[in-house]
Order: sequence, then structure tokens, then C-alpha cells
Amino acid sequence: MQDESFKRALYEVLEDTGKRKLAARSLRHFLVFLILFNIVLAVLETVPEIRATFGPHLRFIQLGSGFVFLVEYVLRLYVADMHPPLRRYGPVWSRLRYAAHPDAIIDLIGALPLLFVLFLPNQAVTVVVILRLLRFLKLARYSPALRSLISAVVGERKALLGSSMIIFGVILLSATLMYLVEHNEQPEKFRSILHGTYWAITTITTVGYGDVVPVSNLGKMIGGFVMLMGYGLIALPVGIIASAFAREIHSRDFVVTWSMVARVPLFEDLKATEIAEVSKLLQAQKVRKGGVIAEQGDVADRMYFISEGEVAIKLAHDTVYLGEGSFFGELALINQSRRTATVMAYRDCQLLVLESDALQHLMDKDETLAKKIMDEARERVRAGKKVLGELAEEELQQAGVYASVDSSDEEPELSFNDGPETDRTPAK
Repeated sequence: MQDESFKRALYEVLEDTGKRKLAARSLRHFLVFLILFNIVLAVLETVPEIRATFGPHLRFIQLGSGFVFLVEYVLRLYVADMHPPLRRYGPVWSRLRYAAHPDAIIDLIGALPLLFVLFLPNQAVTVVVILRLLRFLKLARYSPALRSLISAVVGERKALLGSSMIIFGVILLSATLMYLVEHNEQPEKFRSILHGTYWAITTITTVGYGDVVPVSNLGKMIGGFVMLMGYGLIALPVGIIASAFAREIHSRDFVVTWSMVARVPLFEDLKATEIAEVSKLLQAQKVRKGGVIAEQGDVADRMYFISEGEVAIKLAHDTVYLGEGSFFGELALINQSRRTATVMAYRDCQLLVLESDALQHLMDKDETLAKKIMDEARERVRAGKKVLGELAEEELQQAGVYASVDSSDEEPELSFNDGPETDRTPAK
């Protein structure tokens, strides 16, 4: 049982899931620093003067870093069977499947230099240098933006392949024309179409070294036309990747936002399309560390989702901390009373805010949605859901805290309009 709890804790830290956010964040920052530090050392080690002066020290650091990456890879394999998609395959097959995953392969590449240095110290110098530099790929695990860029490129691979075919076709055509026009004028520089290909590539990419240039009038006309065409050809794949990257970021943000809204008990019975409508009402708000998000005594008329950072909710006898993916202030949507606690940004926060007026406006337009939300609110009141200060029972459970106040003492009042006969009437 103790081994299982240790394995669970290790999994939460390595994969940044669960409540061990501080440990996971510290490990992530350490590994990112170690990756970048190793890349810098791998580059500096190729300088003869630095290698001659600090060679033993650099070797020691590289061995230590390689050991860290090897341990990380082994530990990730150890907890691989705890990944939800892999659990059903058992302890052996789940690890084999994980080992074949691109992230695991990149982790193995990061650990391989240590093995090569230990077992093949002289025969694998070039391979070790390349593998050390390939540790840069490990940053994709810790960079959502980089992963989104890779996904965008993979998703648009057919369009990129098509644009590449167009570019290579124009290069070949330009090289052929320039060979036919300039071969007699410059037989040394345009000896073949392959030599013309070099000129076409440098011209279309707008590099233009100037070592091979057309001298005939017709050749100059072709060269000018190819130069102008080069701007459009280079912009073609750039535009494809840029639009795909923007779409990938938007899709990721929407999925994250949708999943956060779907976790709120007040909305858990809604359809996917209805949750999407609620998600559209969210407004972004950025709060610096130490900034006040909600002041005690203010009217509680909005709820918050934490997309980045951490907040501290100062209750009468305790302080509750909520991190990324959590929400708070759900009661503000059904019980617009005065706030009984001050909420501050414990770290720099990126919040999504849902105002009760915006939700009320949406409910006024959609009677079915309004009925579902109000029915859930009344059910929660009848079920005696506990409330402690600013937080409902489900919100407290996010922080590992459980409400201890009797619900009969602080029963929330429903304040949404629910038809002509129940205009802001408290639920009993």
C-alpha cells in the first residue's frame, strides 16, 4: 500500500497531475533549466580553448546531467501503467506502449549520451554531440506552444507537401530556363541544370549571394521574374503554418475552457452545445501576484476559472489555495450576496470570468437552458450542499478541504429570474 501511494505521488509529480503542483512545477523548471544548460555546454565544448581548460569539469557536468535524464526516463517508465489510456494493458504492455510514444523516445534520446560515453567513449564522439543537442526536443514536453506548433505542422502536412512541390517545380523550371539562356554566355557557371538549380534556390529564397548572376538581357528578365515570385512562394508555407498554429491554439484554449466549465456542478447536466454557449460568455482577466481579485463586502456577482496561476481565499479561520483548472465563486451565480472573504492572487493569474448578468441574459434567451440551471440550483439547495464562506462543497474539495458548516445555517438563495411567477424569489 505504501509503495502504491509512493508511485501515485511520483506519477502526479512527473506528469503534473493531482495536488502536488508545487513539486511538479519545481521539477519542470529544473528539467527545463538542465536541458538548456546542457545545450549551451554541448556547444561550448566544441571550442578547443574551452575544452582544453574546462574539459574535465564539462565532462563531469555532462555525466551528471545524463544520469538525471536517465533516472527521469526510468521513473517515467515505472509510472507508465498509471496513465488512464494505458491502464487496461497491464504493467508490461502499458510500459511497452509508453516506450513507443514520441515523448518517451525523446526522453530516451536525452539519456543515450550517458550510455554512449560510458560504453563507447571513443567510437561515438560525433553521435554523442548530436544526441546532446537533440535534448532540445525535450522542451516540447514542457511547452504547450511548441507542442501546438508541432501539431499544426503535422495537421497541415498535406498542404505543406503540396506547397513544397510547387516551390520545387518553380525551382526546376527556373533552373532549366536559366541554363538554356545563360549556358552559352557563362559555360563555367551554368554548366548544367544542376548548376542552374543552385542559382534558382538562392534567388527564390531571396538570399542572392551574387556569385552566379545572369548577364544576358533575357537572363536578367527571367531572374527578375523569379525574384518577385520568390516572395510569394516563401510566404505560402509560412501562411499555412501560421493559420494552422492559430487554429490549434484556439482549439486548445476552447477545449480547456469547455472542460473547466463542464466541471462546475451547476452546469454538469448541460449538453455540450449548451456548455459551449456558456463558455463564450467568459472574459479574460489577468491579475498580478498579490493583486485583489474580490474584496470582502463586495457584491458577489461573478465566478472565476483559473486558467493559469494560483489564488488564495482568506476565510475567517483559514486560507484556501486553488490552482490551475480550479473554479470558485459558483454561488455568486445563484446567490448574489456580499462576499464574506477576500480573494487574492497568490501567484500571477490568468482568470476567466463569468458574470451573473451575462449568464442571466443567455438564460433569458434559452428557456430550456434556464430550466436546467435553475433545477440544478434548487436540487443543490434541497440536497443540503455545505457552504463555507466563499466556497461551495465542490470548490473546497478542489483544495482538499471539506466543508464543516451546516448547510441549514448558510442556505443560498436563488436570485435568477425563473419565469414571471418566480422573479428573484428565494428558494425554500
